[in-house]
Amino acid sequence: MFLKILTVAGLATFEIYAAIPAGFAFGLSSVLIFLASLTGGLAGAVVAAFFGDKIRAFFHKKKPATDETKKHPVITRLWNKYGIAGLGILGTITVGAPISIAVGTGLNVNIKQLLVWCCLGVLIRCSLFTTIGHYGLQLL
Repeated sequence: MFLKILTVAGLATFEIYAAIPAGFAFGLSSVLIFLASLTGGLAGAVVAAFFGDKIRAFFHKKKPATDETKKHPVITRLWNKYGIAGLGILGTITVGAPISIAVGTGLNVNIKQLLVWCCLGVLIRCSLFTTIGHYGLQLL
């Protein structure tokens, strides 16, 4: 049981869309799935926020800096229209917290403020998709 919860949390650090269905496939309760995916999602956001620059510098020592706006046009449109709150919440719901934080770093956003909004987005995303999964399985 502990390994199943740990697997859901580990999957959620990278992608919540994979973690929640895995939790239901393991037969975990909705509350455990929510808590494990929330913990993993928040851990992924914190790691991306505080170690993102170091990780990027390690892998791209010889590469020149690329323009993040060309790589992620959806996130850039969210930033231009809604600002830091849109990048944090809507970006996290659509593409995930690590990518939103990476793009925010490329746009020179205040990382601490962005992390707060991304954590709120992770909470919304986990609660929404766990609820959809719970009631969706009851329909079957």
